Amino acid sequence: MIVAKPGKTPIQLLHEYGTKAGITPEYKFEKAEGQVHLPSFTFKVTVGEITGTGEGHSKKIAKHRAAEAALNILEGNPSIGLSVPDSIVPDSPKQPQNQTNPIGTLQELAVQKGWRLPEYSLAHESGPPHKREFTMTCRIETFVETGTGTSKKLAKRNAAEKFLAKFHSFPPDSINISLGNEAGNNLGCTWDALRNSSEEKITLLKRSPLSIPNTNYVQLLGEVAEEQGFVITYLNIEEMSVNGQYQCLAELSTNPVTVCHGTGITWGNTHNDAAHNALQYLKIMAGRK
Repeated sequence: MIVAKPGKTPIQLLHEYGTKAGITPEYKFEKAEGQVHLPSFTFKVTVGEITGTGEGHSKKIAKHRAAEAALNILEGNPSIGLSVPDSIVPDSPKQPQNQTNPIGTLQELAVQKGWRLPEYSLAHESGPPHKREFTMTCRIETFVETGTGTSKKLAKRNAAEKFLAKFHSFPPDSINISLGNEAGNNLGCTWDALRNSSEEKITLLKRSPLSIPNTNYVQLLGEVAEEQGFVITYLNIEEMSVNGQYQCLAELSTNPVTVCHGTGITWGNTHNDAAHNALQYLKIMAGRK
């Protein structure tokens, strides 16, 4: 008879059972669903031939619930004689009432401050059909944030949340986005300007195959930007890609603004990949009639 002592977590109890049975419980993260402010995670645990699955609003709770499910199966086996106390998993947090919508809150903030309304755009999507990952950018004047999620809606919401967190970290009176700055009044580098330009760098870009190995595309993009009068900003994304690589966005202050995604095994590779994608896009747009 294995008697579970009150106060121990399901993971601890299952580990004790596994130790005595000579089997190591193996946990596997299955999926994440739901909204950013109230996600739902699923874990699966395997102990020998026993499998338990659990869900929760945090990975920790989901893992505990998976262990509890496995323990309940073991408890029903009379040959094992496992006794499990009730209510060993803490209740998951309930959804707070009157949840605020970060997208709406950010829009209200922009109206209140007299800024242009937030502009959202899809920067990148990746992953298999059953596990898509989206990256959205949110832009207000010269401020840009990125958000990721398993849907465009979640990624957009995540970007808005990051924007609000950034603004809330500043003193209220210190945020001053001028609508009359140079970027706001200057049309800058338009597609028509690129198509009609006969300057050296853009002319070479139109002819370049952009497929030469070991090319420094960051430098090449920088030369085109200097010649054509736009600014490049590389934005590193905190989250890794679905295949475990670094991610970044290259934002070009063209008119309209251009945002390209990049991945790589180092930040240098990632920036170079984003610059390469940006150059390919510029080449296509500059070559259109």
